[in-house]
Amino acid sequence: MSKITEITSFSQWEQLVSSIPATTLLIVSFHTPWAAPCAQMATVLATLASEHPVSEPPSSVWVSIDAEKLSDVSEMYNVTAVPFLVLQRNGRVIESVSGSSAVKVRTAIETHMQPGINASSIEGAANGIEQPNGDSKKDETPADPVKQKEELFKRLEDLVKAAPVMLFMKGTPSSPQCGFSRQLVGILREDSVKYGFFNILADDEVRQGLKEYAEWPTYPQLWVDGELIGGLDIVKEELGNNADLFKPFAVNGSDAMAP
Repeated sequence: MSKITEITSFSQWEQLVSSIPATTLLIVSFHTPWAAPCAQMATVLATLASEHPVSEPPSSVWVSIDAEKLSDVSEMYNVTAVPFLVLQRNGRVIESVSGSSAVKVRTAIETHMQPGINASSIEGAANGIEQPNGDSKKDETPADPVKQKEELFKRLEDLVKAAPVMLFMKGTPSSPQCGFSRQLVGILREDSVKYGFFNILADDEVRQGLKEYAEWPTYPQLWVDGELIGGLDIVKEELGNNADLFKPFAVNGSDAMAP
């Protein structure tokens, strides 16, 4: 059963990369401790790792890296948002996955966890594989933008309905990254609202896509029962018109639900 090793220094990273065999698939998970989607992805990856037995030489090596602490490594792989997964073999990136889609991550890993791959076949394909700095000589078929948008909007539809009250904010409730998000968290706490949240700084796909999906260009955004209420000013205005706006969602309310 394979396990995930946390890389805590650049020297440890260099030693790892230089020591693994050319045939080994290196699976690198970039994360930050404050991003909720990263915690979810860690669980997914731990489960996937456990499905692959340890062998000699190893068919796969699984590691995780704090993208902020080891920024030098993050920059090598153009990590701009987390979770971010890199699959590498023989020093070459063969695929990367940005975001928290467990399906995409599993598919990528299973696709490249192929038996019978040897060093000669890897060397023969090396010129067509993406480099860690993001340069690639391989001509790739462009993804269908319409299909990509449909998939993103389906994901966003599920996200806004993940809890009766959903807050899309910069940062987390315990560590907001902007004043507006901090104020909105304060309002929800004051009214004892049970709510779910999503840190849009941790997933650029959601951050950009939700603006179009909601037809609302700024953050934070508050959603109730899958419908957009608005940002901080609109929430304040709605509360001014209806002081009981959040009463059904209060911790002691009859309809209160966990996020």
